[in-house]
Order: sequence, then structure tokens, then C-alpha cells
Amino acid sequence: MREEDIAVSFDGVHQRRPVSGGNVPAAGGGRRGPAGLPFMSFDYGPAAHVPPPTIGGGYGAGSSGGGGGFGAFEEDAPLLDELGINFTQISRKMLTVVNPFRRVMHLHEDADLAGPFIFCILFGVCQILAGKLHFGVILGWTSLASLYMYMVLNLLVGRYGSLDLYHCGSLVGYSLLPMVIFSLLSIFVPGRGVLEFILAVLTVIWCTRSCTTLMIDLVPNAEEYRSLIAYPCGLIYTAFCLLVIF
Repeated sequence: MREEDIAVSFDGVHQRRPVSGGNVPAAGGGRRGPAGLPFMSFDYGPAAHVPPPTIGGGYGAGSSGGGGGFGAFEEDAPLLDELGINFTQISRKMLTVVNPFRRVMHLHEDADLAGPFIFCILFGVCQILAGKLHFGVILGWTSLASLYMYMVLNLLVGRYGSLDLYHCGSLVGYSLLPMVIFSLLSIFVPGRGVLEFILAVLTVIWCTRSCTTLMIDLVPNAEEYRSLIAYPCGLIYTAFCLLVIF
């Protein structure tokens, strides 16, 4: 095959190169095919790597990111602490009610309603086991009893000391623990017998003494009103006791 000239243009510059019948490298690094046709190949350099855009403060960011990611949850307090539920403290307060001769004044200064709510639920469960549905009655009576004792105590003590409604609800609820025990024992005791009435009287005295002692410990100058505080407490827990018996 005869040689011929082929004009190749790169960026506007014309060059003429001889082309033979063999596999002569073509311009731009290409090679000829078997028919002598030139094949042009162009090599492109590696494209610049563009990192994907990042959004600051997303969920994938660490705790040092500017918006808080998953690491921010590690710094949060446990859920029970945020709700004010401390089972260790609740168990200690239970022991002060169970043992009427043990007085730990500082424990009930930090009032809570988690313990009383648990006791109300247990009381209702025991009543269900006895064939009675009294959840609403128990919660309603406990709320009214707390309000009643709040009014009585502050009327008696006056400006010499006061106890807020939250503390009253906590003390009335924790003193309900002996009533929960009596409700559980009444399931296994023959109905409306002498033994049940004896247990009922002892339970009322136990609850009344616990609630009265706790209120007097938290309210200064309330010792002289012990009998006046114990009387409404006795009426409250007598009503709960009648709820268990009948």
C-alpha cells in the first residue's frame, strides 16, 4: 500500500504526517487498524475528586459536631432520674413507715409521688385479687385526703410552719403502705371474721401513727397539735380499711 499524507488538527494546529500500510502509531497515541484506517485515542487525566457536601449537626455527626449527634444522648440523664423516680430512696422511705419506731427526718424532706402512686397501684391490684375494682376510688380518696390534711395542718400550725400540698400527698401516700399489706393479708383471711377486724384496727393505728409522726417531724411547732392531726388521719385510714373489709 502506498504511503499518503493525512492532515491531523489538534487545537487549530495542522500537521501532516506520512502514513504507511503497517501498524504505525497514529497521532494522539492511537494505532492503525488492519485496513490502514487511523484510530485516534485521547487519554484524559483522572478527574478531580470532589468530596460530597456535609451537613453540620446531623445525626451522623459526633458529639463534638456543631448540632449534637448521637453522642449528645450519652450526656443525658437517665429517664428515671428525669422523672424523679429513685427506687433506693423509695425503699428507704418504706422502711421508715414499716418500722414505726425508726424516725429518719431528712428522708421525707425530699417529697415524691412515685412511691405513693406505686402503693396505690398495689392496693388496687390486691383489691382486684379479692374481686373488687377500686382503682379510681383509691386514687380519688388519696387525692382528697392529701388536700384535707393540707388544709387541716396549715390551719392548725398557721404562720409557725406550713406544709405544701405536694408534701402532704407524699406523706399520706407513703403511710398507705400498711393498708396495702392488710389488703394482701385479707385475701387469705376468712371474710369478716374476728381476726380480720383485729388486723383492721392494728392497721389503722399503724397508718395513723406513721402519718402523724412524719407530719410533725416536718412541721416545726406541731408537736402540741399531735392529737388534732392524728384524728383526721385516723378517719382517712379508717375509710380505706372499710373499703378493704366491705
